[in-house]
Amino acid sequence: MDEDLIKTVNRLQDAFATLGTTVNPIDLPQITVVGSQSSGKSSVLENIVGRDFLPRGTGIVTRRPLVLQLTNKPDSEEYGEFLHLPGKKFTDFNEIRNEIAKETDKVTGSNAGISSSPINLRIYSPKVLTLTLVDLPGLTKVPVGDQPKDIERQIKEMVLGFISKPNAIILSVTAANTDLANSDGLKLAREVDPEGTRTIGVLTKIDLMDQGTDVIDILAGRVIPLRYGYVPVINRGQKDIQSNKNISAALEYEKNFFEGHPSYRAKAQFCGTPFLARKLNMILRHHIKSQLPDIKSKIHSTLAKYQSELSALGGDDMLGSPSNIVLNLITEFSNEFRTNLDGNSQDLSTSELSGGARVSFVFHELYANGIKAIDPFDQVRDVDIRTILYNSSGSSPALFVGTEAFEVIVKQQIKRFEEPSLKCVALVYDELVRIAQLCLTRPGMKRYPKLKDQIFTLVVSFLKQALLPTNTLVSDIVSAEACYVNTGHPDFISGHTALSLIHDKHHPAPKTEVITGKNKRGSPAPTQTAQPPKDESKEGGFFGSFFSSKNKKKMAEMEAPPAVLKASGTLNEKESMETDVIKLLITSYFNIVRRTMNDLVPKVITLNLVKHSKDLLQKELLQKLYLNEKLDDLLQESDFTVQRRDECKKMVDSLSQAAEIVASV
Repeated sequence: MDEDLIKTVNRLQDAFATLGTTVNPIDLPQITVVGSQSSGKSSVLENIVGRDFLPRGTGIVTRRPLVLQLTNKPDSEEYGEFLHLPGKKFTDFNEIRNEIAKETDKVTGSNAGISSSPINLRIYSPKVLTLTLVDLPGLTKVPVGDQPKDIERQIKEMVLGFISKPNAIILSVTAANTDLANSDGLKLAREVDPEGTRTIGVLTKIDLMDQGTDVIDILAGRVIPLRYGYVPVINRGQKDIQSNKNISAALEYEKNFFEGHPSYRAKAQFCGTPFLARKLNMILRHHIKSQLPDIKSKIHSTLAKYQSELSALGGDDMLGSPSNIVLNLITEFSNEFRTNLDGNSQDLSTSELSGGARVSFVFHELYANGIKAIDPFDQVRDVDIRTILYNSSGSSPALFVGTEAFEVIVKQQIKRFEEPSLKCVALVYDELVRIAQLCLTRPGMKRYPKLKDQIFTLVVSFLKQALLPTNTLVSDIVSAEACYVNTGHPDFISGHTALSLIHDKHHPAPKTEVITGKNKRGSPAPTQTAQPPKDESKEGGFFGSFFSSKNKKKMAEMEAPPAVLKASGTLNEKESMETDVIKLLITSYFNIVRRTMNDLVPKVITLNLVKHSKDLLQKELLQKLYLNEKLDDLLQESDFTVQRRDECKKMVDSLSQAAEIVASV
C-alpha cells in the first residue's frame, strides 16, 4: 500500500536520527514547513493533528527542528512517542508540549538560542492521515531579548539546510492579510526552488482579510504560481487559544466559513485543513514512490563506502599483533612507493603528472632545458679570448691558434654544468619526498600518526644519505669532463676544418669577371694606382690604443709598462680570425659535453637515488621499525581516527538498518 511508503520513510528517519546529526547521509523525501513567526505555522500543524501539543509564547518558540511523524492507527487511542524516550507513551498532549520545551532547553539553554539538532515526535491517532512534516523555526529579522545578534542569519542558514535538499517538499506558510510578495517563507523557498516545482503554499488568516478582498487570484496562480498551488486555511486566533477553544470547533468554523463565503463556496472542497492534509499525504506518497529506487541505490552505495572507510580505520580489528601491523603497513607503503615511481598505481591522475612522470619531467624538461640555456660565450667576450691567446703564447707571438687558450676557456665553461646538474639531483630528491608524502596519506597510515611521522623521518634520512654520494658522483662527472679535453672525439671539429671555415668567412671568394685589356669604348684599361704604405702605428690590435695617444717623442722614450696591462684596442684581422677559430672549437666541444651530461646525469641520479630507494627503502624501514621495542607507542591511534571510526560505525549501523527497511518494500 502507498501508506506503507510513508511509514517506511518514517522508519528510515528514525534509523538516521540516532546519528545525532541533521545531515542525513540519504536525502529522504519529507515536507518542510517554513514561514515567519507570525504566519501561523504552529496553528496549521495543530489543526492537521487535531490536538494542542506545541509550545506557545512570544518570540521564537520553535528553536529546534521538529520532525513530526503522523501515523493513522484505526481503533486506537491517541498518543505520542519521542525517539529520545523509546517505549514511553504520552497520552496527555500537554505532557508532549512540556517534553518538547524541556528537550529544546536541554540543547539550546533557557535563552532564545537555536539548534539544528532535531526532535523526533511520532503521533498515533485514528483521526490523522499518515504524514511526515518537519517544523522549522520561524523566520525573524530583529533580535529580541537574549536572542543572538545574528539570529536572522542563523535561522536562515538552518532553514536553507533543510529546504535546499532536492527531495524536500516545501510547505510555505503565509498570512493572507499581508502582501504575498513580502512573504518571508515564499521568498526563501524561491531561492532554492525558483520554478516552484516542489513548493506548496498555505494561506492562513483568511478570515482576517479586509471585507471585499479575497485570495482568488493567488489560488488561480495569477500572482506567484506554484506547481502544487495554494490551500487557504483558517486557524484559531490568540483569543481562541486563550479561551481554550478546541480544535474540533475551530475546524467546524473553518468549514462553515469557506462554504458560506461568496468567493470560496464554489471551491470549498479545495479549501481548509482537511483538504490540506489529504493533499500533503498524496504529494508525499507520490514523491516517495518516484524516489524510492534512487533511495535504495543510494543507501547501498553509501553503506559500501562507509564500510570501506571503517575497514581502513581498523573497524574490523583483524590486523593482528603490533609487529604484524607494522610489517603490513611498511609493505603497503613500500609497494605504493614503487608503483608510483613505475607508473603502475591504481590511482593514476587524468588531470596532472604524478609519481615517476614528474621525475621524468625533471630529467627531460627542466634539466635538458637548463643545460641547453648555458651559453659558453655569455661570460667570455672576444677581448677575453684575445687576452688568453696572448697570455698562452708567452713571450713569442703565436704562429698558430693556441691549443692552450682553447683548453683554458673550454674547461672553465664545462665547470658551469655542475650547478644545473646538482640542481637536478635536488629536484629529483624533492620529488621522491613528495611521493613518500603521498603514500603516507592512505587511511591505514592516518590511523597511526606516530608511525606515519616515524616512517617519513626515516624515508627523508634514507634519501639524504643517498643524496651525498649522488652529488659527489655528478660533480666527479663534471670534473672528469673538465679534466680531459678529448680533441680526438669523432664529433669534434678539427683545427684545420675550423681554420678553413673561418678563412672562408673572412675572405669570401671574389666574383669571377671576364677581364679584357680594353674598356667598353675599346680604349686600354687604366692601370691601378699604387697604394700608399700603411702607417703601422695607427693599426688596431692588442696594444693599439696604448700607443695611439702618444707622440713619436714619447714613444721613443720607451716608458715602462703599467702595473696592469689590459687590452684596449680593437681586434685586427689576425686576432679576429684567431678568436673566431677558438669560438668555433669551443662551441663544437661544448655541445659534445652538453650531450654527454644530458645523457649521463639522469642515469647517475636514477642509479643512486631512484633505483636505490626502490630497492632498499623497504629493507631500511624494516630494520629501523620492525625490530623497534616501542611498537605499542608507535601504534597509538590519533583522536581523529578514534572519533571518525565511531562515526563510521554509527553510520554503518544506521545504513545497514536502512537497507533492511527498504529491502522489505
